[in-house]
Amino acid sequence: MAKQQFESNVKSVPYNQTCVYGKLADLNNLAVIQEKVQNPDFQAALKEKVPADKMEQILEKLKDIKFDTDSVSCNVPPLGEVSLRIIDREAPKCIKFETANSPIPLNLWIQLLPVTEQQCKMKLTVGADLNPFIKGMVSKPLKEGVEKLADMLAMIPYGV
Repeated sequence: MAKQQFESNVKSVPYNQTCVYGKLADLNNLAVIQEKVQNPDFQAALKEKVPADKMEQILEKLKDIKFDTDSVSCNVPPLGEVSLRIIDREAPKCIKFETANSPIPLNLWIQLLPVTEQQCKMKLTVGADLNPFIKGMVSKPLKEGVEKLADMLAMIPYGV
């Protein structure tokens, strides 16, 4: 097994570092956002930014996600229920997660750096212990997944 790291590009987030950290450090806050995205008025406001087919995909994926203070869980066919659990918080700059119920042990770090009083930068890093056979199958999906997750987290309305 070899430790592999997959990093997202650095994302610009138009919210204060402390505000973003506060939302992400308590995953119940993401459940509120999940509910808001289900609101037809909110979806109508996003029509300019998100194509209809992408919105349907987002809504489909969001409906099965469950949140509590320290974890987020979702059903991942064919693996079943997979969870990410917060294992460390370094306010206001880093939140560290690890997987539970996953065939591949993963760690995830969300790093936040201030840019201005009203903006911060975000970068996600996934670390995984992969054997050579698995590495060939999951490297590309993991890299794409960490990038998509970073994009999604950068678009959250943290000020709401």
